[in-house]
Amino acid sequence: MAFISKDFRSPGEAWVKTKEGWERLKVLECSGKRKRHNCEGSNCHDSGATESKEGGGGVEYQVQGGMPPHYHITLRCTREIAGFNGLSEAVKRLDFRRSVRDRKRFHYICAFLLLVSNKGIASLPGSAQRQLLQMVEEVASHVNDSQQHLNVLRGLALKLDHIVDQEKQKCWGKPLGSTYLWQEHVATIKRINDVANQIQIRAPDPKAKPQLHELPEECVREIILCIADHRDLESAAQAWDTMAKLVCEQRIWRELTRFHFNQQQINIILDLEKFKKMGEEKDWKKIYHQLRRTYGVNDDYQFAEVLALCSLCCCLFWPSDGHPCIMDQSPDFRQRVEEARGQLAKLAQPVPPAQFLKYFSL
Repeated sequence: MAFISKDFRSPGEAWVKTKEGWERLKVLECSGKRKRHNCEGSNCHDSGATESKEGGGGVEYQVQGGMPPHYHITLRCTREIAGFNGLSEAVKRLDFRRSVRDRKRFHYICAFLLLVSNKGIASLPGSAQRQLLQMVEEVASHVNDSQQHLNVLRGLALKLDHIVDQEKQKCWGKPLGSTYLWQEHVATIKRINDVANQIQIRAPDPKAKPQLHELPEECVREIILCIADHRDLESAAQAWDTMAKLVCEQRIWRELTRFHFNQQQINIILDLEKFKKMGEEKDWKKIYHQLRRTYGVNDDYQFAEVLALCSLCCCLFWPSDGHPCIMDQSPDFRQRVEEARGQLAKLAQPVPPAQFLKYFSL
């Protein structure tokens, strides 16, 4: 809540009033850009801010500088450290909403939203519910603008409809919690469904050059080599005769196999009797499917960028943006880390969406 006047019960936080409601200043500072907000009252004061009086009686607030999106988490509570990880604050500080329009982070955000939807949005705090639905609405806007990933949006929309139907059947037809907040959620879900239903994939401009079928086979082969899912390869083979010929090449399936599985797993499958026939060329398509049935495919490889956890300061961050680390702030600590680097594990560990959700009590 916002504290209008000085109060001994205040936790010492600086609060800012934005269009979406009151927010803590330290959350708004986690952005690579300078942000401006219209504040009201006397609780927008901070030493790192500039204020200017305006005719409306409000205060224009400007955050000086900006930090890359990051979030410090508490991995385990001790007598000295007692912390709580809030999903709503983490989503804001890691800038999930703006990251939807980053093509490297889009699939990661959507996978996170699907996992949260499966656990049940209605069981989350009200601020977290609002944040997640705003993210889904941002996904709908991005899909509408880019004309891509329509299947992802429809999957999210169907999941939200299922959640609404489930909540209507609870407590004699009324969901638990704030009635006004749930009405807002239903209106947001309706807007998302409207956007998903009215999207029509526009045909490419027939005058645009060069078109896909005009590219040489070498270029089309390089495009196919970027596909990391065997289902997409099979769909591409059905779209065009040239692609069907290229998908049948052993190199395509060999590279796909080496991308998803390590050499030890491949050697185990190659040692099987049906793959040991002398004088015959390896069928990498069969090898890939045998590996997939034996070990399964790691879905985390579909993400171009994954959140990372710093093992030194327990900070979640996007690798492309970096984070303020204790090693950068203390030269002595940096020297000790460099001396012991051979004994330490990776300083930054990838955090897939399922692992990210385990840090919160959902």
